[in-house]
Amino acid sequence: MNFDIHKSWKSYLKEEFKKDYFLELTEFVQSEYKQHTCFPPENQIFNAFNYCAFEDVKVVIIGQDPYHGEGQANGLCFSVHDGINHPPSLKNIFKEIESDLGEPYPESGNLMRWANQGVLLLNATLTVRAHEAGSHQKNGWEVFTDAIIKLLSAEKENIVFLLWGGFAKKKIKLIDVKKHCVLTSGHPSPLSANRGYWFGNKNFSETNKYLTKNKIKSIVW
Repeated sequence: MNFDIHKSWKSYLKEEFKKDYFLELTEFVQSEYKQHTCFPPENQIFNAFNYCAFEDVKVVIIGQDPYHGEGQANGLCFSVHDGINHPPSLKNIFKEIESDLGEPYPESGNLMRWANQGVLLLNATLTVRAHEAGSHQKNGWEVFTDAIIKLLSAEKENIVFLLWGGFAKKKIKLIDVKKHCVLTSGHPSPLSANRGYWFGNKNFSETNKYLTKNKIKSIVW
């Protein structure tokens, strides 16, 4: 596994990388990438960290695992490469931004522009086998990404955590809600959104209100 992770994270994670579970996870991922087609490409597994330095984190969005279709996953949750059709959840995210903030629906589904502003786009599981959703879950990634959430909660303050759907909402137990802002909503997937659990959550304007109140530069969504 390519450990080319941004230097700002390395000092915080060097002990995590030495733990038994992470060494086993590394073996598992290397074996999977050798034997199967997996996503994202190996050099993009840690993109969430590489495009959002530790000191820059001001918003955390938690996804479940990467897109498993050809050419979609780019290491940032909910994000796809330029030129790739927007998956249904991403479409609903952009529609909510349209109605919440009056921003036009964007052409590109690549959320690198958010990451560069301090939005950590963190999937709980960072890899997946092609066309097999959830295939790399429960092999250690969740232990690692939970450690990231706890680290950010402990070391920083005034982060906005966006927890969408039942899976993400469980992560609230890892966050010090006295130091940070937690905004929850149904998941942006069509199943949840069409039942009325997503649209109208105003999470994007609420995020910016909180950041501005705490004298932190808001996000251009």
